[in-house]
Amino acid sequence: MNATSPSPALPLAALLLLAGCATTPAATAPQDAFWTALSSHCGKAYAGRMVTADAADADLAGSAMVMAVQGCSATRIAVPFHVQRADGTWDRSRTWLLTRTPQGLRLKHDHRHEDGSADPVTFYGGDTASPGTERIQSFPVDAESIAMFRREGLSASVTNVWSVTVDPAGAPGGVYAYELRRTVAGGAPAERHFRVAFDLTKPVAMPPPAWGW
Repeated sequence: MNATSPSPALPLAALLLLAGCATTPAATAPQDAFWTALSSHCGKAYAGRMVTADAADADLAGSAMVMAVQGCSATRIAVPFHVQRADGTWDRSRTWLLTRTPQGLRLKHDHRHEDGSADPVTFYGGDTASPGTERIQSFPVDAESIAMFRREGLSASVTNVWSVTVDPAGAPGGVYAYELRRTVAGGAPAERHFRVAFDLTKPVAMPPPAWGW
């Protein structure tokens, strides 16, 4: 090789550098990771139970519960929530709707009667106020919901904050949890805590569709 020949070492180093850049994934925003984790359960259902003990929820203590992950798209995921009543029948009135917005994530509650008609208190929820984490996202009550709660005489709910926790499919000890909190410090007249948790390591049979779906 003469002195004017290009050194192969420099092009090779450059190629290796470029290859490394191409294969190194970009940092994932917490909400992107959360969405991916929830999407990984699409088409599956899981059993769970209530894990809190507020007196207001006494009728749910010990009830069998099933949640499913359905209707997944790039911008919306539906999570029907089924609760077995004391007489053995199932209440299929609730569906949690998570959507992506230009600002972040949104949680809404779709409440229906058995004939599919909407409950007077429905489609309430809120948007994320912070990036959250890849496992937990929180949704403070939005103005639309506050107005509805006040109209329906549910003034205690105007300080609601909901949270959803989810682990990706295959995670050891994976959990999906839905939680409602109201705190005196946040302006509520009394403390309120409702949480249900589902075992993501053991899929169960898909339940019938939620009412109205």
